[in-house]
Amino acid sequence: MTRPFHVLAKPTGATCNLDCSYCFFLSKDALYPNRSTRMVTETLVAHVEQLLTAHPDGPVSVAWQGGEPTLLGLDFFRLLVELVERYRRPGQQIEHTIQTNGTLLDDEWATFLAEHRFLVGISIDGPAELHDIHRTWKDGRGSHADVERAWRLLRARGVECNAVCSVSSANAEHGLVTYRWLRDALGARHIQFIPIVERATEATIELAERGWSETPGRRRILYRQEGNLVTSRSVTGPQYGRFLCAVFDEWLRHDVGEVYVQLFDVTLGSHLDLHTLCVHSPTCGRALALEHNGDLYSCDHFVEPAHLLGNIHATPMVELVDSPRQSAFGSAKLDSLPRQCRECDVRFACHGGCPKDRFAATPDGEPGLNHLCEGYLAFFRHSRPAFSRMAELLRAGRFADEIAPDVAAGRFPTYET
Repeated sequence: MTRPFHVLAKPTGATCNLDCSYCFFLSKDALYPNRSTRMVTETLVAHVEQLLTAHPDGPVSVAWQGGEPTLLGLDFFRLLVELVERYRRPGQQIEHTIQTNGTLLDDEWATFLAEHRFLVGISIDGPAELHDIHRTWKDGRGSHADVERAWRLLRARGVECNAVCSVSSANAEHGLVTYRWLRDALGARHIQFIPIVERATEATIELAERGWSETPGRRRILYRQEGNLVTSRSVTGPQYGRFLCAVFDEWLRHDVGEVYVQLFDVTLGSHLDLHTLCVHSPTCGRALALEHNGDLYSCDHFVEPAHLLGNIHATPMVELVDSPRQSAFGSAKLDSLPRQCRECDVRFACHGGCPKDRFAATPDGEPGLNHLCEGYLAFFRHSRPAFSRMAELLRAGRFADEIAPDVAAGRFPTYET
């Protein structure tokens, strides 16, 4: 039995009904030209059986993303649930998760997701005037109203939902507006912030700026994690730092114990020597991506030829996950850490960030610095006193929200740009 790992399955590949301008995954259909990107029953069965067979007893995540996974329809997911019940062992607790843009959800979907206790991540980038800048239908219309309708439908049916908010050029300077809208207008109590970083080379930057979908008259490229340039849609390090610090100050003063922001939970964990997210763990390699045809890739961010491990129809998933090649991929996160990061005072919380974003150079010219380094430095340093206090409370058997008197006494100053 191997140690736990996570597989994000993409049953429709890169196919999506929206045309979000920053979504470089739209270009991944170029990996499978002139082929259907619909996961067939044979691949679904192989995935479920191999995933559950490989995992020990305890929690097992069965996770779906896209493209847009709901394009496959409810019958696909009904079969999924049947297969999971067939192959899971009594000691395994299944955690069904799906990330979706929500636009295809209706009452029947909501009833199904509630019945089988799916955790649903809804992609929404704040209020309409910010969300609709980049998250559009293929005819250019904003998608916000349709996404918000889906959120409210799911919540009305008792479905557990996370707001998955991308931080791009559209909302990067509007951290408070974005967070308050998600918290107050949407009622979100679990929020993930995902920085948008679209890499390009000098040869590809012009094409990258045009976007990633395939439209008449538009030449495009297969997105790869290459180059040290970024598109204008990308968030900069300083912007991301200001965004996170603004949100953190609001959260600290009003929402500890009430609203759960993934990065804040992860950062608090790092103060307790716990690492629960690959982005800020010392090493990675236990979060892989499965394409519609059974191809397994090293990571969701590295679905590209150089990181194809193999196909689960030819090689059992567990062998690919535990292969020397995948182990080397995960270890490289630590092995390639620049000296500046190794000596950094917030390394315990950051660990260099995601390898996909480590394409900048340190002041002395060493490669491997994170594009978002300045922002991470600002956030981890600014939040350290408060998280250190919360960690003290937790180690004493108390609760993190007992920090409130310290906050009210002004012991944690607000961030100043």
